[in-house]
Amino acid sequence: MHSLPSQAMRPLSLNPTLSSSRFPFFSFSIPIFHKFRTNPTIYKKSQKGPSFLTLRCCNSGSVTAKPSWELRRNRSVQEPDEKVVAFRQLFAKPGIEIDAYIIPSQDAHQSEFIAECCMRRAYISGFTGSAGTAVVTKDKAALWTDGRYFLQAEKQLSSSWILMRSGNLGVPSTSEWLNDILAPGGRVGIDPFLFSYDAAEELKEAISKKNLELVYLYDLNLVDEVWKESRPKPPNKPIRVHDLKYAGLDVVSKLSSLRAELVGTGASAIVISMLDEIAWLLNLRGSDVPHSPVMYAYLIVEVDAAKLFVDNSKVTPEVMDHLRNAGVELRPYDSILPEIRRLAAEGAHLWLDTSSVNAAIVETYKSACDKYLMNHRSRGKTKNKGYGESNGLSIGPYGIYMRSPVSSAKALKNPAELEGMQNSHLRDAAALAQFWCWLEEEIHNNVKLTEVDVADKLLEFRSKQDGFLDTSFDTISGSGANGAIIHYKPEAESCSVVDPNKLFLLDSGAQYVDGTTDITRTVHFGEPTSREKECFTRVLKGHIALDQAVFPENTPGFVLDVFARSALWKIGLDYRHGTGHGVGAALNVHEGPQSISYRYGNMTPLQKGMIVSNEPGYYEDHAFGIRIENLLCVQEINTPNRYGGTEYLGFEKLTFVPIQTKLVDLSLLSVEEIEWLNNYHSQVWEKVSQLLEGSARQWLWNNTRPIAKL
Repeated sequence: MHSLPSQAMRPLSLNPTLSSSRFPFFSFSIPIFHKFRTNPTIYKKSQKGPSFLTLRCCNSGSVTAKPSWELRRNRSVQEPDEKVVAFRQLFAKPGIEIDAYIIPSQDAHQSEFIAECCMRRAYISGFTGSAGTAVVTKDKAALWTDGRYFLQAEKQLSSSWILMRSGNLGVPSTSEWLNDILAPGGRVGIDPFLFSYDAAEELKEAISKKNLELVYLYDLNLVDEVWKESRPKPPNKPIRVHDLKYAGLDVVSKLSSLRAELVGTGASAIVISMLDEIAWLLNLRGSDVPHSPVMYAYLIVEVDAAKLFVDNSKVTPEVMDHLRNAGVELRPYDSILPEIRRLAAEGAHLWLDTSSVNAAIVETYKSACDKYLMNHRSRGKTKNKGYGESNGLSIGPYGIYMRSPVSSAKALKNPAELEGMQNSHLRDAAALAQFWCWLEEEIHNNVKLTEVDVADKLLEFRSKQDGFLDTSFDTISGSGANGAIIHYKPEAESCSVVDPNKLFLLDSGAQYVDGTTDITRTVHFGEPTSREKECFTRVLKGHIALDQAVFPENTPGFVLDVFARSALWKIGLDYRHGTGHGVGAALNVHEGPQSISYRYGNMTPLQKGMIVSNEPGYYEDHAFGIRIENLLCVQEINTPNRYGGTEYLGFEKLTFVPIQTKLVDLSLLSVEEIEWLNNYHSQVWEKVSQLLEGSARQWLWNNTRPIAKL
C-alpha cells in the first residue's frame, strides 16, 4: 500500500513536520524497549476545567491564504446538504454555543482504519478516503485531504462542500481558514476523544491568531447527534490469543521490560491507547477494526499492576486465563477517565505519549493533578502514602510526556515474528501467482471483468491459503485513469471494466495468523506505449536503488528517500506520497515509528529487524498510475570496511512476486540493474514454485525468465 505522507501510525496533526519530529529516538538499554534521552516534559499545574473545557487564546491578525475552491472543477449550483443543515442547528444549543466544529478521521485511539461506528467524517461529508479533516461553520463546510485523494474527493463531495487540497500552493490549513472566516472571539468545538493531546494543543495555539476559543465537548459528539439510530453498533467480536510461536515473547517478559523502563524514567504508570501497541504487548488479536487484527481497548501498566479497559463481552475464557496468568485485570472500556482520576489522586507519575493519547485523557489527568495539589495545600500536607512514598519517587502526581516505548519495541521484529512474516509472504506469493495466471487468461479470452470482480477474485485465491484472516487494507484495483488515484477504492456501482489496452495497478495485502503482507504490481495486458514503459522503468530503477541501498547505522529513513526518486527527478517527474512505511508482524499494515519519506521531520533511525515498504510510483492524472512495492526487512551488511567502527545496514526482501518485464525499457537499465531483476526473479522461482502446480506454476516460470539487452 502507498506510503502515508507522514508517520503512518500517528494521529491527526495540523503540521505533519512538527508532529513527526516531536520525539526523537535513541538506543535502548533493556532488551526490547527503547529509552528516550529527550528531557521529558513534566506537568505540575494546569487550569481546572469544567464539564467541557474552554481554551481562550490571544488575539492576532487575519490570514490571507488563498482558498482552494479556486482550484476546484466547475460544479452545478450548490444544493443543500440535509445532514449539514441538521448539524448546524446543534451549534446554538445551550452548553454548546459554537461557531465551528472540526471532524477528524480518527477514532479515540488515533487509528488509521476505524470501525464503522467511528466513521464520522465520512458520514457527514460523504468522502470515504482514509485521511481527511472536515470543518463545518454556520455557513460553510470544507474538507481537507492530501494528494492521494484529490480525485476521489472531487467525485464524492457534493457541491455544498469546499475541497481543500492540502499541500498545494496557496491552500490554507484548517486553522488558517478558521482564523480567516470566523470573527474574533469565535468558538471552535471538538470532541477531545478524537484528537491527540498534541494535535489539540497545536490547534489551540494556531487559532490564537484571532482570539478564538477551543471548546472541548466531552459529553457528546455532534455527528453522533445527527447520525442517531442509523449509526452502526460498536463491534463486539471475540478477542483471541496470539500464539507464542508467532509472538516470540511472552506477555510477562514484555511487561517486565516495560516496567523496568517506567522505573528508569521515574514513572509509576503508563497509559497505552494505540490499539496495535496493546495487541502486541498483551499477545492478543481482535477484529474490531477493518483490516487490522486489533480490539478497542485502553491499557494502563503500573509498576505492580496492569489493567485492560475493554468490552467484557469480547473476552473469551481462554483470553481471561491468558490475561490472568500475566497479571492483567479487566475493567470496562468506558471507565478509563475515572481510573485516570484515581491515579492522580494517589500521586501517580503518569507516562503519557501525547502524540497518541487523546486530549480527553490528558486533560482529565491534568485537572485531577490540580485538584490533588489544591487539596493537599489546603490541608498543609506535603506528601501522601501513594506512589510517591511507596516507590521512592517525587511526592505528588505529575505527567511524563514522552513517546510510548512500546512503539519502538514493536517495530524491532524478533526471530519468531520475522519467520512468520517470511512464511506468510511465500503463501501470499503463491496466491498472487494463481491470481495473475487466472486474470491473464480471462483477459486473453476477452472476458469483461470490472475492477471489483478482480479484487474479489484475488480475495478468493488468498482465502484458500493457510492462516488467512482478512485483507490488510481495501484492495486498490485501478485500470487506466483510476490507477492515477493513489488510494483508489473501486465500488461495484461505479468502477471501470479492466481495459486490456491500459495499465492496470493492483495494490493489495493480507492478514495471516503469522504475518501481514502488502504488495503492488503494475501490468499491461496489451502493448504499452513508449511513455508508459519509460515511466515504469524509471519507477523500477528507483525501486532497485532503494532495495540495494547500504547505509550506516542510525540513518533515518528520510535520508534514503532520494534513492527511489532520483531516476524520476532526472526527467522532471515525482510522486505525491512517501516511499516506505513500517509494517507490523500480524498487525497493522502501517506502523511507526520508522518511515522512508521526503518529509524530513521523522528522525527515527532504521534498525535491524524493522520492516519497511519500498514503493516508488508515478501517476499521470486522468491517464494512468504506476507503483512497484515490495516489503523489506532491515538487516546488517557485512561491508569490507567499517569506517569509525560504524555498522552498516541494508535490506532483505520479503516479497517474491514477478515484476512484469514487458513494461521495462531495457535501454534505460544498467547491466547491474538487469542483473538485480534477473536475480530477483530467480529467487521468486526458487522460493514460490514449490507451492504451485499446473498452469500457475507455468505462469511463474514464464514470468521469471532472465532478460538481456539485445
